[in-house]
Amino acid sequence: MIRIIYFILSYFIMIGVTFAHHANEKYCFNCSYKYKIGDKENDTYEFEFDLQTPILVNSRNSVGRIQTNDLSKLVEKQLKDKKTGLVSYILFENNKILVDQNRKSKYRGPYPSHSVGKSLVSLVTGYAMCGGYINHTVFDRIDYPTVADTLYENQKLINLLNMQAGDDEIIGDRIGIWDSKITKDKQSVNTIPIKKAMKKYFKGKSGLEPGKYFNYSAMTTNVIMNYVIYKTGDDWEKLLHKIFIEDAKVAKRVYFHKTLRKDKTGNRKSGEYGRYSFYADRYDYLRIANMIMKHWKNDTCVGKYLKTMYENRVDRQYDEYRDNDGNHKVAQTYGGQFLWDAIGLEDRPILMMDGFAGQQVVIDFDNNKIITIHSTDRHYDYYRLVYSVLQD
Repeated sequence: MIRIIYFILSYFIMIGVTFAHHANEKYCFNCSYKYKIGDKENDTYEFEFDLQTPILVNSRNSVGRIQTNDLSKLVEKQLKDKKTGLVSYILFENNKILVDQNRKSKYRGPYPSHSVGKSLVSLVTGYAMCGGYINHTVFDRIDYPTVADTLYENQKLINLLNMQAGDDEIIGDRIGIWDSKITKDKQSVNTIPIKKAMKKYFKGKSGLEPGKYFNYSAMTTNVIMNYVIYKTGDDWEKLLHKIFIEDAKVAKRVYFHKTLRKDKTGNRKSGEYGRYSFYADRYDYLRIANMIMKHWKNDTCVGKYLKTMYENRVDRQYDEYRDNDGNHKVAQTYGGQFLWDAIGLEDRPILMMDGFAGQQVVIDFDNNKIITIHSTDRHYDYYRLVYSVLQD
């Protein structure tokens, strides 16, 4: 009887931790080894400002604050209330930063992206294709020995990019408990090098029909990332330098985590250890988003890749969109590791990224508008900070 009660309590505790609106996790930037991209200071893209945020006015007789618009008032209020979890908010429109506010938080140094990093893996994949490292289209099958004799073998790249690999019964949120946890023993594939994960969990396994069901799976993203590492070979970090330093012109060093944890394994400088977890300065997320916008508008090779992702997006097959508490709740479709088609805004292409604990990046191509949010939790007013701004 005691065992039954313990099991029931454990089950509901697990459900609460996994699906709670306020779900959170330890911020651990230095837990894993990293791909370090750039230097502490780089040749930077400089922003223009036309700030509509509260302005501090100093004079001999008074110190006061002037509110210049309702959005900045709301942002300031949300930042002051730490229960919202909001840490940083930037609104960029027509090549100028209009709102730029943040507060101190547990995020010392670069901010985490969580699943926003999945979208950046897709960006890297587009660059690898345009750079000639992957000499086939997204509609062709991958040639990747590491995933031989697994359900990922000979998959069409587009199925992986659209989270339709058929890995539902082993990992993913369609029938699992977490996008990165193996259904069998709850181990996270984000801390297991891909060769070990394939051997332990996927060897000899078959899946559902690829290209049929949407299943949000961290393993799928890590397969894509490590496939790019395999195809680029010695040029992997050179490619990252091209994307983030030369083209995005980030100001500070940015990072992708590796699947190798410092407390469990020795550092290995080469190999397929890609993990989508990404870290960057708050302004550098905006620089990356601005680069994406320029690719789209200028119809570059990478821009054409992004448009192919949009044109081949798939239904996320979710029956309910509730709370408007993040891009992942309002987007109806998914294409190329990006969210698309926010409810009521399907008339124009809006690229959306979403990460655990409320990280958001939104690019409205037609209206030249970018919104970035970083947070420690999802209790901020997403509807007024993001969704309503896109409706303007």
